[in-house]
Amino acid sequence: MSVRFTLRQLEYLVAVGQVGSVTLAAERMDVSAPSISTALAQLEIELGQPLFIRKHTQGMTATPFGREIIREAISTLAAARTLAELAEEFQGTVKGSLNFGCGLTFARILAPQLRRSFVDHYPEVDFHQTQTHQAALIKGLHDGTLDVALTYDLALPPDLTFMPFGVLRPFVTLPADHRLASRETVSMTDLADYPMVMLDLPLTTDYFMSLFDKAGVTPDIVERSSDMEVVRALVANGFGFTISNFRPVTDIAADGRKLAYVPLSGDLRPMQIGLLYRKGARISLTVQAFIDHAKAQLDRILPNLTLQG
Repeated sequence: MSVRFTLRQLEYLVAVGQVGSVTLAAERMDVSAPSISTALAQLEIELGQPLFIRKHTQGMTATPFGREIIREAISTLAAARTLAELAEEFQGTVKGSLNFGCGLTFARILAPQLRRSFVDHYPEVDFHQTQTHQAALIKGLHDGTLDVALTYDLALPPDLTFMPFGVLRPFVTLPADHRLASRETVSMTDLADYPMVMLDLPLTTDYFMSLFDKAGVTPDIVERSSDMEVVRALVANGFGFTISNFRPVTDIAADGRKLAYVPLSGDLRPMQIGLLYRKGARISLTVQAFIDHAKAQLDRILPNLTLQG
């Protein structure tokens, strides 16, 4: 009996296997949840066995059969990309699939305009976007579900290549009427007496805590969220300050309240923003075209999104 499936179905399968949730996989792949659910159901029919155990409160767990299929799907997707890259090189054209990952803190600001300008220039490219935290981006590059990621230089493994585009220095975000908001700079020790709202993401949180550790300060963390817009709204409503490296284009929180951005003083390690991809991997024409395009675009955009002390 022949089994039929598409590469897109395999991509959805791997995504759900990684995060354990159709909803979360849909958010990260920028598709609808019903599309992923339908693809999984079709795969299970074709393969004749369930791929996941579905639990209402605990998400989805791969069955033993599902785990084997996911492993094979990762290998199949990698082989398919290699074939596409060989065809590109032979034809000398920029087309095929591009799986792009982006860090959550700037996915809303940078990813859409990079994607728009790139696909306008290369309309034959099938562009797929995923937005997630640093640890998941690294995992996606390792298992081959991502070709390239726009992210920070945090906890980078030695088998990945990082191409830096700009330096992002840390700054504090405060309610507009905060007593520190009018200062030219603020030190880490200045913040010791105020509550903090932490942007709580894997590896990112470790970086923020390292800034306090270096200054010998223990922050009074009163709230945490993995959603930057929630963090900004909490700050705007007076629940505390937060620390960031990437400045939004507006000083207005989601609920309309005003914020203030003040550079942090002292010898604090900045973060770099850049593209991350597999070291030693042959770069396809499409991935190289995106790298070149992103560099040109970010050289123009980034100066407006940084805060210098």
